[in-house]
Amino acid sequence: MSRSYFIRTYGCQMNEHDTERIAGLLEADGMASADDMESADVVVLNTCCIRENADNKLYGQLGHLKRLKQARPDMQIAVAGCLAQKDRGLIRERADHVDVVFGTHNVYRAAELIGAAAGGPIVEILEEAAEDDRSSFPSALPVRRDAPYAAWVTIQVGCDNSCAFCIVPSVRGAEISRPMDLLVSEVAALAADGVTEVTLLGQNVNSYGRDLQKGRRQAGERVSLRPLFADLLRAVGAVDGIERVRFTSPHPKDLRPETIEAMAEVPAVCEHLHLPLQSGSDRVLAAMHRGYTAERYLERLRAVRDAVDDLAVSTDIIVGFPGETEDDFEQTLMVAAEAGYDSAFTFVFSPRPGTEAADMVGQYCDPDEVRDRFDRLRAVVERSSRRGNQARIGRREVVVVEGPSKRDPGVLTGRTRQNRLVHFPSAQKLRPGTFAAVDVTESGVHHLRGEMAEVIAQPRWRTRIPVAAL
Repeated sequence: MSRSYFIRTYGCQMNEHDTERIAGLLEADGMASADDMESADVVVLNTCCIRENADNKLYGQLGHLKRLKQARPDMQIAVAGCLAQKDRGLIRERADHVDVVFGTHNVYRAAELIGAAAGGPIVEILEEAAEDDRSSFPSALPVRRDAPYAAWVTIQVGCDNSCAFCIVPSVRGAEISRPMDLLVSEVAALAADGVTEVTLLGQNVNSYGRDLQKGRRQAGERVSLRPLFADLLRAVGAVDGIERVRFTSPHPKDLRPETIEAMAEVPAVCEHLHLPLQSGSDRVLAAMHRGYTAERYLERLRAVRDAVDDLAVSTDIIVGFPGETEDDFEQTLMVAAEAGYDSAFTFVFSPRPGTEAADMVGQYCDPDEVRDRFDRLRAVVERSSRRGNQARIGRREVVVVEGPSKRDPGVLTGRTRQNRLVHFPSAQKLRPGTFAAVDVTESGVHHLRGEMAEVIAQPRWRTRIPVAAL
């Protein structure tokens, strides 16, 4: 019988995409997916290190796995991802029952390392991705997608920015963009496989291609160093069969007019922009090394809204960055109110060892004040989110069906082009990926409710059943 695997993922979409690739590699190696870690022969923890409690989550989970492994000594445990890249040998020092530790630059060796660990524990951390090794890009690897109608496409790995709070450059390395022709070919192959929605992934998608241009210039060509992201949006949006194109995450300082034009002119590009603010205080933004002011941020947001009809906007905001005063925070509240976000990921500042902000201990904010600020910010964001959702009542929205609601199997969940979640009952059993028109009747802070009007298009993906040759 084949061995089974289970992967638990922490963190961002980049980690989710890495998990799909690890699963694809393990299945290509003959393994089958397990329903839970208790029954799996191989357990992979794909870690994140953005938040302070990431370590606690990992080692708490490893404590549970230690008890499982004592009962089943043949079980293998692997730790992957950003925390593995950062902590390296420390993981096995604290949890010697771990069999494999590998980082962000050698995801493509997951199955190979797990197989080799049968002869003893392995820790393999590469310092950086090889620019000429296309196998290091997650999108170049086998994949097991949970949503057959939608796919992530990694356009870039690493980050060249130096935000004071962020550890990503340390664990993901410098920016390396994947050649555009390979990306377009990949998207075309996905469309041929029935995928209708793609999300372009990168740490700073707006700077996509700048390193490619730099390489051409170093080779003697006369080319500008402008990013190529707008060109990529147009190329991917033109692929036959792709109905929706999303992207994350862009950096406000690199949001250029040609990208805004592409968002407005390419029908497949969705009317949703995730534009991280982080703070509304110019003083704090400078301390963060963000490269823009609050007014510059709002100017660019206004430019996108002027160009793209019915745009929804989400953001990231950090509360309690070292040295943040009440006046700084009030400026953040004012910018958030003016921006009128449809949703926001709000975080309390979390010091990460190895970042500049982690050394600003003397400027750390009072935890009680930070909690109060966090609640006040959430109230402002929820007010604008509720207002935006209420404005959708009475409208007919086109959604892509994701599947049954987790709370009520009789209710389906779908998502609009603006990334709004819509719940609606349906007597028909609709497959994930179905395009349906829904009349919105109610709204909440984080979702809409409605009644299905009609099915617009059936999904194009097909269920594949393995056939064994006799």
